[in-house]
Amino acid sequence: MRALVYSQFQTPPELVTVPDPVPPPGGVVVRVEATGVCRSDWHGWMGHDPDIRLPHVPGHELAGTVVAVGAGIRSWQAGDRVTVPFVSGCGRCEQCQAGHQQVCDDQFQPGFTHWGSFAEYVALRSAEHNLVRLPESLDFVTAAGLGCRFATSFRALVQQGRVRAGEWVAVHGCGGVGLSAVMIAHALGAGVIAVDIDDAALALARELGAEHTLGRQTPDVPAAIRELTGGGAHVSLDALGSPQTCAQSIESLRTRGRHVQVGLLLADERQPALPMNRVIARELELYGSHGMAAHTYPEMLGLIERGVLRPERLIGRRISLKEGIQALSGMGAFGQQGVTVIDRLGAV
Repeated sequence: MRALVYSQFQTPPELVTVPDPVPPPGGVVVRVEATGVCRSDWHGWMGHDPDIRLPHVPGHELAGTVVAVGAGIRSWQAGDRVTVPFVSGCGRCEQCQAGHQQVCDDQFQPGFTHWGSFAEYVALRSAEHNLVRLPESLDFVTAAGLGCRFATSFRALVQQGRVRAGEWVAVHGCGGVGLSAVMIAHALGAGVIAVDIDDAALALARELGAEHTLGRQTPDVPAAIRELTGGGAHVSLDALGSPQTCAQSIESLRTRGRHVQVGLLLADERQPALPMNRVIARELELYGSHGMAAHTYPEMLGLIERGVLRPERLIGRRISLKEGIQALSGMGAFGQQGVTVIDRLGAV
């Protein structure tokens, strides 16, 4: 099969031919029909993820068709249309038994712990616990866009942030995660304030339901949010992942508000300074959010099938596997509009 492989961090991957994968016991092989290009892939390529072993095939936002099944598979067969959470559980550990596969003690992450979906085929482990059946009405490109950014935002707001209609939600960073959060919060009936330094991203956030947008011309973002909301956001999401946006998100909250951290803080930003005096005095709640378990997908997919959520509006460029080389290395520059998806895996 053809795949994008890098043998050194921060060196452009190469499009090469490698052996086709075989299904592991309890796993499947999926023909990749579409796969998103995510900033998390860029972090891995930069060398920020200790799970990656070289040489490596990135890619974790995928949708495709099952082509082979391993021993012990009962629920899946060739021809099934599927996606998979970017964090997949083992099904055995304490967290999995409690339904928290997204923080499994022995998790499988395509594109990180194992070779991923920037390839014509990908092998997926523990399929009985992790595969998600796609509705026939959902195309592969849109489904690939759900895998990390949209599903992560959904869980961050619905399960962690517990957003309710009539509340205010602040979204810091309007990349794929942030724009997904804007759409989801608006669909839930919340008022949304979107924050970014890119005017085009803010324009798209307004199209997706943001009532207010704050850009680089706003000197004090938390103060502006507190003024617009009459005291602060009920829920604030750092969708970017930087010491500045993390602190601003917390400072944007009203008393007893909820901060949800989705954006990754890696390398020398792993331990940011936080306004803990404000957290204590105002009894703020701080949450991390790391993907979404497969068994919780039906609620999200149901809203998509009913047209309440329209993730296809977030799709930006559609590119070939070869074009994924530049797309991956360019993710660190920001500025991309919407979700970039590789949907021509076999094209020259």
